[in-house]
Amino acid sequence: MKVNYSKIFLFIAICIGIKSYGQEPLFHTQKGGFWLSADLHIHTVFSDGSVWPNIRVEEARREGLDLIALTEHLEYQPHAEDLPHPDRNRSYIIAQGMLKTNEKLQVINGSEITRSMPPGHINAVFIKDANALLHKDSLSGIQAANNQEAFVFWNHPNWDAHRNDGIARLEPFHKYLIKKKLLHGIEVVNETTFSEEALAIALENDLTILGTSDIHGLTDWAHDIAKGGHRPLTFVYVEDKSPEALKKALFEGTTVIWFEEMLIGKNAPLKKLVLENLEFGTPYYPKDKLLMEVEVINKSAVPFQLEYTGEYSFHQRGSVFTVPAKESIKLIIKTKTKKASVKLPFRVLNAVDAPKSSLDIEVVVK
Repeated sequence: MKVNYSKIFLFIAICIGIKSYGQEPLFHTQKGGFWLSADLHIHTVFSDGSVWPNIRVEEARREGLDLIALTEHLEYQPHAEDLPHPDRNRSYIIAQGMLKTNEKLQVINGSEITRSMPPGHINAVFIKDANALLHKDSLSGIQAANNQEAFVFWNHPNWDAHRNDGIARLEPFHKYLIKKKLLHGIEVVNETTFSEEALAIALENDLTILGTSDIHGLTDWAHDIAKGGHRPLTFVYVEDKSPEALKKALFEGTTVIWFEEMLIGKNAPLKKLVLENLEFGTPYYPKDKLLMEVEVINKSAVPFQLEYTGEYSFHQRGSVFTVPAKESIKLIIKTKTKKASVKLPFRVLNAVDAPKSSLDIEVVVK
């Protein structure tokens, strides 16, 4: 009997929750743009990771990512005795070779300049040659990355191996890098940690806000992918899906982090993403009622936790409620008189635009 293994795999994938390649976007946007999902900090056995580069590609495919960067440690090579490799681009070359023609997933080259604090660990992505970043001093390596027109960012500035109090702070060296425009971004989320202090540094110094997995083992083990979990991701707003467009958007800072059920970003891109994914229907009054009914639709993969901050009250719920991911709810508003339109201000409690600050939005339903 001939066994159809493709159908068997599809059945298993559905059962365990693996996302298909053709899934709908995690975040919607208006026509003419895209929110691309990117993980710009991952490792393989070519530095201190546990898997071959092809596994990183397959994980990204199954999770529906748009782009990953292979960012092996340049100086830290714990597997060198078993896996000597003079070419620091090797993991990228292998991963790039895994891609199929016209595949959604893109792979870019990167490296992690691995030093003690300061500056700590620095990632450079969109590099041309990782070998050229190997220098005796970290500044020369960072300058070499900039000479390749790379996007350069500070990794896990709150890492307790470098900061025993877990608090991110700038050293004079970091301030020099920022002043000279040699440092362009900072990880606000790394693996399982979120740093409000890093977010403050990003806002105060106009650095791009990033969230990465920094994955070394399997993403499924770390984030329960099969049970509906997800790795931390950076979503980048672009006008087209080319690597050049994504690189340009990274330098411009149009990013939002998806971390657990939180969204984190600068006010403008964060508000854009939320308003493009939270849709309010046309309101109506049932016959002989002064209760306005309106459907609220969440088109995103994240549940929106809303706090209503306006003058009205609701008929069937309190001022704090959740619109589940990919679902809708009904609001019944006590307007007292029939109105053609109403303004509804909300605080999006799980959308963070500054330390201790949630995003405020206002919608007009009519």
